[in-house]
Amino acid sequence: MTRPDPDQLLAQIRDDSPDRKRGQLRIFFGYAAGVGKTFAMLENAHRAIAAGRDLVLGYLEPHGRPATERLASSLETLPIREMDHRGVRLKEFDIDAALQRNPEIILVDELAHSNAAGSRHSKRWQDVQELREAGIDVWTTLNVQHIESLNDIVGEITGIVVRETIPDDVFESANEIELVDLPPDDLLERLGQGQIYLPEQAARAAQSFFKRANLSALREMSLRQAASRVHTEVEFARSRQSATVPWATTDRLLVCVGPSPTTARVIRTAKRMATALDAKWTAVSVDLPGHATSQSVKFQIEQHFRLAERLGAETLTLAGNTVSDTILDYARARNVTKILIGKSSEPKWKRLLFKSVVDRLINTSGGIDIYVIQGDSEQATHSRPSPNRTAIRWSGYGNALVTTIVSALLSYILLRLHVADTEANRVMIFLAGVAFVAFRSGQRPAIAASILAVLVFDYCFVPPFLTFAVSDTQYLVTFAVMLAIGLLISTLTSRLKAQIANARRREQRINLLYELGKELSSLYGEVFLAMAASRTLGEIIGAEIVVYLRHQGKLPYPVNGQQTLVATHEISLPAAQWSIEHSQVSGIGTNTLPSACALFVPLVGTQSCLGALAVRPLDSTNLQGPDVRRLLESAANQLALALERDRSVVDAAESRLRAESEQLRSTLLSSVSHDLKTPLASIAGASSTLLNSDTLDSTTRRSLLATIMSETERLNRVLQNILQMSRLDAGAANPNLQWHVLEEIVGSALKHTAQELTDRPMQVILDPSLPLVLIDDVMLEQVLINLIENAARYTPEGSPISLAAELQRNRLLIRVRDRGPGIPTGLEDKIFEKFHRAGVSADDGKGNGLGLAICRAITKLLGGSISVSNPPGGGAEFTIELPQPNDAPQVRIG
Repeated sequence: MTRPDPDQLLAQIRDDSPDRKRGQLRIFFGYAAGVGKTFAMLENAHRAIAAGRDLVLGYLEPHGRPATERLASSLETLPIREMDHRGVRLKEFDIDAALQRNPEIILVDELAHSNAAGSRHSKRWQDVQELREAGIDVWTTLNVQHIESLNDIVGEITGIVVRETIPDDVFESANEIELVDLPPDDLLERLGQGQIYLPEQAARAAQSFFKRANLSALREMSLRQAASRVHTEVEFARSRQSATVPWATTDRLLVCVGPSPTTARVIRTAKRMATALDAKWTAVSVDLPGHATSQSVKFQIEQHFRLAERLGAETLTLAGNTVSDTILDYARARNVTKILIGKSSEPKWKRLLFKSVVDRLINTSGGIDIYVIQGDSEQATHSRPSPNRTAIRWSGYGNALVTTIVSALLSYILLRLHVADTEANRVMIFLAGVAFVAFRSGQRPAIAASILAVLVFDYCFVPPFLTFAVSDTQYLVTFAVMLAIGLLISTLTSRLKAQIANARRREQRINLLYELGKELSSLYGEVFLAMAASRTLGEIIGAEIVVYLRHQGKLPYPVNGQQTLVATHEISLPAAQWSIEHSQVSGIGTNTLPSACALFVPLVGTQSCLGALAVRPLDSTNLQGPDVRRLLESAANQLALALERDRSVVDAAESRLRAESEQLRSTLLSSVSHDLKTPLASIAGASSTLLNSDTLDSTTRRSLLATIMSETERLNRVLQNILQMSRLDAGAANPNLQWHVLEEIVGSALKHTAQELTDRPMQVILDPSLPLVLIDDVMLEQVLINLIENAARYTPEGSPISLAAELQRNRLLIRVRDRGPGIPTGLEDKIFEKFHRAGVSADDGKGNGLGLAICRAITKLLGGSISVSNPPGGGAEFTIELPQPNDAPQVRIG
């Protein structure tokens, strides 16, 4: 009986646990709008209500279809949440109302819908996940083009990129998929009758998405997705029942691979059969512990594996005690329905006595069909592998001889000391020696030791002594049992040793992949990833590793090891390019560019092939065997995923930068448009009055000219702010630190802001003992001008504005206080960001949001800082802190 998989048992127990309260997800699945998904969902809803289920309609998109609206009208419907988005009133699903109502089942149409800005989740599928976590069953609708992994395929077929998608794991997590299907001709007829879209929309859809070829392709994709889901459910149900026989819902083939040249014909036959049955197929070989395999046999098996892979098979090497049992255990676990194997060439007498692998498969296969394929005659082929012979290791047989002699001497000594008087004790000593030989030297020397032990025991310890004659026939039974136990011990011990060695090799491979994955997950940058993978793989395999990458259709290039033999070899670049374009291995040991100096393994990611891993073994035998090839492919897959992750991070950063640049440009235009438009309008109005009127008195003309002058200065300051901010952002501004009198800088700033300070008294308080300050006077003046202008904007007429300065512990403190509304709590740091204005709208005319950002950039450039607080008495107080040296020259004010 096959032992159940512990992981499957744990998963089954977890799924069946009563503590799991997660809601069920039922998806009504189709290939296009109008096939009837929403209608089918509503019909099922009415049946559920008739059966006593608590069901509500959370959100429905009727698309103006009367039949759908009639079905929905009689259902309890949750209120819709309305939101304003760019002047448009949008209707969205109200998740809070759904959670408060807490029904047993809720209907939420259009799973892939993107929610309006300001919603709790950006996607509707996230709303559905929250409902499920709350224990509510959700019924929803989805079209095949909205599955993320199929998005690019749908775009290539239809020429239309679908923006709204759901992750594949959301679709896969659905408890039930109900396919709603309609022939394309019927769907086009419904479209023409106006049953799907309004006439104008229907005409546009018929010219783009709703073409018959598009619909046929999408329908096939939806049917395949549904069939794949059904197959997964069958496999899950089969595993839950621990079925030991295959369920032939679909065919799956298994090919037995060995060193015989007839295997090639079996593989080709399997390919033709798999194509005819549209079935998956796997080629497997069995590695028997304790059985030595020559290099020629390994090479022949490797060649057969490569042939199977080229023909589209999955290849695998299994470890087991017997070939037939190992193959059948794997076949039953993978739901294989047909096994193909080559006809045995063993002599008939041997097959009658010991049964061949083919015979044992046929006798124990149960419900699995066995196909025995007649191959080409082995004698007729020139590529016959050499027999499975290994060089005789005489040291092992020497060890068997020495161990037997030591066992005999030990038995004799113990016999003389009357410690091992009984024959059973002496037999146990010899058997221990056999076990020792089996562990140290393998099976064949252990068999020799078993035979030697029986002979020595008979010669030395069975009367008559020192002869092989046996006086008592009961000793023949002793010899037979002793020999049988010795052979059994030797077989089991050598098999155990081989299993331990295989386990260690598997552990090494697993550790390698773990360490590689761990190291790759902590690194960023293609060069660092390539160097880490090359170093780790090179140390384990004993090879020279070079990683080739390709970007945007360009020729591949070596990321590391540019001066190595691999990178400089003339065949390396064509081999790497071929592997990347075809996503297949090439180079040494393959049929594609075998003259290359390395094996090229493609780096296949989830979207495309990113490059190739070039492996030049230091020993030509290092790449032989499917395990090494599989290790390289696993490592290449890990590296490909790491490279994809790195590229996605770079792409995301570039996309974010482009979005921020676009946002900055848009914000800049909207922020400065008023500050540019207002002075230009004033200048245009004043100048046109001067030009068109000849009757103005001198006072009026002077007033208009003053208006033109002041507005020009205002416009100049706006442009200066923009230019200054761009210079600061670009790092082009360097402070020119000189000793200055602070009073002069403050006076110049007040002179430039005299117009803004009209009707607002200015209070200046400077410490009389203030020394000269080491500062860039132009930059500090700009900061003070911006702060005073900002204070004037928010201070009511008649209210004072104050500016104070003092020196504390080598820190110059300058405070500018207004009498405005103050800074809202939590925005003390945000107001220094570009284009941010606390508590004002974009059209109120109070600045462009650059002044305070420039202040912070300049103070930071000068090595200081700026902060804001709301002091008692109202208003806002901005504090500048600038470092000063200890030996500042003194100056007296007054």
